[in-house]
Formats: sequence, structure tokens, C-alpha cells
Amino acid sequence: MPSAFPPLSSLVAFETVARRLSFTVAANELHLTPSAISHQIAKLEDFLGVRLFERTARNVELTEAGQDYLKRVAGALAAISAATDNARKGVRNSLHVHSTPSFATLWLMPRLADFAKVHPGISLSLSSSVVHSDFSVGQADIDIRYGLPNWPLLTVQPIFDEQITPLASPAFLKRHRIEAPEDLLHVPLIQSTVSVVQWPDWFASRGVADSPAGYAYRFDRAFMTLDAAVQGLGVALESTSIGDPHLRKGRLRPVFEPGWSLPVQAHFLVYPARHAQRSEVVSFVEWLRERAGSP
Repeated sequence: MPSAFPPLSSLVAFETVARRLSFTVAANELHLTPSAISHQIAKLEDFLGVRLFERTARNVELTEAGQDYLKRVAGALAAISAATDNARKGVRNSLHVHSTPSFATLWLMPRLADFAKVHPGISLSLSSSVVHSDFSVGQADIDIRYGLPNWPLLTVQPIFDEQITPLASPAFLKRHRIEAPEDLLHVPLIQSTVSVVQWPDWFASRGVADSPAGYAYRFDRAFMTLDAAVQGLGVALESTSIGDPHLRKGRLRPVFEPGWSLPVQAHFLVYPARHAQRSEVVSFVEWLRERAGSP
């Protein structure tokens, strides 16, 4: 029966060429000849039965099949590299956490020193992107995801109850008189395009039938939406949990009283049940849930 795994040397060659989009540059990086790289790619394409690259005299581009394959193998190679590096350095209690960018930047990073203090024996590796980790190829031990929890066959735990409310800088609130929800229809609004709660949802919760005619700015990341509000560009509709660093330092303020917020559960700890057998995963989950419950 043929092997289900291609040669590792071919996978490394593929990832390097895909990252560099050059056989020559990839050959230099791997200390091989361009013809050796070509041979490894040809071997992999023959193994898979698909073309991974379109090659012309001037450039190299991934095919659609190549792009899909890269998404799946790049994380596995990174995991192998990290595991190898840990083994060389004698690191045993390693933990790889993957997170959405805004949660990683605004909530998790400011608390990592506390995690290191509580669990000094765990070597934590943190990565961040909007693409969910593929647990089947060992990309991460734990994934922190945002959105509606529709991830079957995985353990899914909400991190905290969030309050979504209009937020603005003190200077912006000083320039604009905002006393009622309807007043927001006449000031610049910032839209977070990926948020589970949108401006029409909030206005409807306050009994306002009208919706914004448009938005002054649109962003697809919460940290960008919040930063735009800090700069006084408009009012953001965001989570007070994620915006906590700005709120604590007075860079942002809720526009209205807390009772006018919309409660949601939108950030989740996600991992396969088998990962719960690892003590490092248990320690991180317990620590995060305890910190998430703190004011």
C-alpha cells in the first residue's frame, strides 16, 4: 500500500518555493541547486497528482490546488519546526496558542506576564491570524476564535460575557453633544464589519427605527475600529472587554449608561477533546477563565 505521506524534503521545498515564489531564492535558502528544488517539486506533484505551480520564464505562481495545499501543510511544518527547536533546547512543557488578532493584542498580551508568573514551567508560543487553526495537522493546542460557535467535534467554551456598546474618545464627546441614541445618527460612526453585533442591531435594541445612512469608516478588525475611535474619528460599537486597555487609560469612554449595552458571547476557547489530556492545556484554560472572570 502506498505511503499517505510525501517525502519531508519535498514538503520543505514546496513551502519554501511557495513562500519565496522563486526556485532560485528557495534553492539558496535551502543550500540546494535550483535543479534539486525542481526535482523535489516534481516528485511532490507526481505524488499528489496535481500541479502546484505555474512556471513561466519570469515568475512562479501557485495554482489553486497549490494554494489550498499550502494552507494545510504550512502550519504542520511550523509545528514540526517548533517541536524540533523545543527538543533541541530541552523545552518539554510547551503550549501553542492561536488567537484572533484583536483578542491576542488587546486582551491576552497584557496578561501573559501573569501567566508566566503563575506557570513558569510552561513555554507558551502565541500566534495570531483570522484563519482558524487546523487541529488535524497539529497547528495549535488551543484556538481562541471569534464569532458564532459552529465548530462541531471540538470542545467549545465561551471565555466571557461581553458588553457591546458605543465607545468614543473624550475629545470626540466634548465636540459632539450626544444625549440620546438618535443623536448618533448625526455623527461619524465606525463600523466593525466582522462584529457579531452591528449598528442596526444596537439601534433596534434602543427602539430607534432608523439605521445609519452610512459609515465614516469601516474596519475588519476590532483593534483597528477601537484605534480609530481613540483618534477621534467617530463612535465605535465594540466590546468593553476587548476595549478594556483603552477604557482603563481614559482613551475611550462609553457614550451611554451600562444598561444600554448588548450582552454577547463571541470569544471562545476551542480545542479537540484529546488536547484536554495535556496538563499544559488544562493549566492555560483554567488560568484564562479565571482571569476572564476578574474585573
